[in-house]
Amino acid sequence: MAKSQARRTCNNNGTQAQRNAEMQRQPATQHGGNRTRQQRSSSAPCPNIDPTGPTALGLTRADFLPTTRSDMKARGWDQCDFVYICGDAYVDHPSFGAAIICRLLEAHGYKVGFIAQPDWRDPASIAALGEPRLAFLVSAGNMDSMVNHYSVSKHRRRTDAYTPGGRMGARPDHATIVYGNLIRRTFKHTPIILGGIEASLRRLAHYDYWQDRLKRSVLLDSGADLIIYGMGERPIIELAEALDAGLPIEQITYIDGTVYRTRSLDEVYDAIELPSWDELEADRLTYARSFNTQYENMDPFSGHRLVEPYPHDVYVVQNPPAKPLTTAEFDESYDLPYTRTYHPDYEAAGGVPALKEVKMSLISNRGCFGECSFCALTFHQGRIVQARSHESLLAEARRITQEPDFKGYINDVGGPTANFRQPACKKQLTHGACVHKRCLWPKVCRSMKVDESDYVQLLRELRALPGVKKVFVRSGIRFDYLLADPDPNKTFLRELCEYHVSGQLKVAPEHVSDAVLSVMGKPSRAVYDRFVSEYRAMNRELGRDQYLVPYLMSSHPGSTLKEAVELAEYVRDMGYNPEQVQDFYPTPSTMSTCMYYTGVDPRTMEPVYVPKTAHEKALQRALIQYRNPDNYELVREALQKAGRTDLIGYGPKCLIAPVKGQRPHGPGKRARGRGSNSSRPGSTKRAEVECRDRKHNQANTRDDRGRAHAPRPKGHNKSAGGSPSFGDAGKRGSSAIGRNRAGQGREANRGGHRG
Repeated sequence: MAKSQARRTCNNNGTQAQRNAEMQRQPATQHGGNRTRQQRSSSAPCPNIDPTGPTALGLTRADFLPTTRSDMKARGWDQCDFVYICGDAYVDHPSFGAAIICRLLEAHGYKVGFIAQPDWRDPASIAALGEPRLAFLVSAGNMDSMVNHYSVSKHRRRTDAYTPGGRMGARPDHATIVYGNLIRRTFKHTPIILGGIEASLRRLAHYDYWQDRLKRSVLLDSGADLIIYGMGERPIIELAEALDAGLPIEQITYIDGTVYRTRSLDEVYDAIELPSWDELEADRLTYARSFNTQYENMDPFSGHRLVEPYPHDVYVVQNPPAKPLTTAEFDESYDLPYTRTYHPDYEAAGGVPALKEVKMSLISNRGCFGECSFCALTFHQGRIVQARSHESLLAEARRITQEPDFKGYINDVGGPTANFRQPACKKQLTHGACVHKRCLWPKVCRSMKVDESDYVQLLRELRALPGVKKVFVRSGIRFDYLLADPDPNKTFLRELCEYHVSGQLKVAPEHVSDAVLSVMGKPSRAVYDRFVSEYRAMNRELGRDQYLVPYLMSSHPGSTLKEAVELAEYVRDMGYNPEQVQDFYPTPSTMSTCMYYTGVDPRTMEPVYVPKTAHEKALQRALIQYRNPDNYELVREALQKAGRTDLIGYGPKCLIAPVKGQRPHGPGKRARGRGSNSSRPGSTKRAEVECRDRKHNQANTRDDRGRAHAPRPKGHNKSAGGSPSFGDAGKRGSSAIGRNRAGQGREANRGGHRG
């Protein structure tokens, strides 16, 4: 349940009318979850349907978990053991956490029903499968519902990739709370268990960016009995067995990886008491200290039990995290009989868009010892890396090659970080990760075992599979880890460039100012520059013309306008316009979000500058994308406020040209060179005017060095002047290698909602 919100996910939707129509079309059959894809495909597909959808694959409703009473009746069930309520659409694929938890319970002999995206305005929707024998399981889906609904600027998104047809509005805001209360109004005594990324990251008091205030544990606001946090395979089976044995939910307080509430601490041992809710509300610095205590107790081997007191003698107790899975247990979760597609109810809507992003990909690992401050993985998956076996991954890859829409390309092999295939050091599996030290920051720990040979071998085996043309690595790699690999032949970098990149490799330096990078927990600029140099050298050696596309982040805590200008100058020197840029998004329970709310680094309690106003964020983002003429006024204002008017002018280092009538600042008097009209008398003013005339239907306006010019004043006569345009003879700034749009996962600060 909390198990999986893997960096990839989907959801489902579908009207009741669609469900009814599908029920009429599909005859009742026995459960066919264990049939092979070849057997399923034997039935002739119906016309006018998705050629890669469930019907075309020979799948029926019986191959999926029951979603209606009729489905239950077809299996001979009178009651489900568990009913899973999900904010996503029903996609039976291991990249979706709900699918893993449900199939795992099914494999252990439990009857599981699935209600996807119930109508939260209608209590009857939550009772579609009746009351379960053991418990309701509730998840907002693979993403936090607020991140799913809103951009960092708090504007409502137009589409939802986890809903059939991409339709927005199929789930409520704060879905976990809404679903929990909806169930409790109808079923007064049935246990309610929360899981998924939303509940996991909101399990204790947390800052909510969208309401701009501190909020209580979601356990209290939802009316639920228990939270399973982190990766939930171990806790869900232990919980199911306890409930099945007749143990009351209020007595199930001993399972690692769970959070419960109590009115007495008489039986709570070895716990650290956090500041109370009243203290947290009264003082932000108290919250910072509390968050740091939580962060220091996120290891399954060294973490302590935590107690958070609330008014009226209520305590929320967090048990230590669940132990990491063994390779065999990890394999089991992914070797279950998934149909690997969306439910037939969604065919009329065209399926679930999120599935397309992960359908031809392999999740090879989980956990991350990178510890980026803005990423929630430490709080959700933990720092100890777990990896699947080659045999399990190759078996799944062979299943992918049998998909009718497989074109020979495996889109990704990775996880939170692709080139992590083992714990950082042997000590982590016995004593846990270091509490007060980080594995990769400020530099690679000398105790770390850096070895990418297993990943290299895995990629070789996948490339050798019949029908596979290319295997891509798109999860992202830690370049500081790559550089620390002692292999003198640089085998991983060589084979990455030779076989697993197609034109461009996306990497995540995030920033170039060491002041900001230290707050982010990212390697220094010198490390990234070294990687860039080695990447280019390797591609030259291989005769490849391949590029790096850096992810960049603006407005992160620690970034003033000074650091934003430093990043803009780096972008200028790159020679192209980056499109993979985002503002920092304060999602729940990250170290950076705590800084955003409190103004201090909770690890040191030292003050950290935080850009908070929408205008300052706009200034910092505009600097990175200074070539866009729409950003001209913002860039000019930012440079003036930062005291960097030397970057306004015509020199080779200038970012923008001055407005008409203003003299260039500093050394940017007027650089002669290609595209410059300064060699002709009287051409300077004409050139300035015509630079402003180059805003062709909102296209980027740049001179020979890519500088943006001031937008043309209203009413300006386009025919003024007669000389050629200022930039006609020069090379226009290129943005060809940054075309891919950042999606919701990226806006959740990349790692935040994986797993």
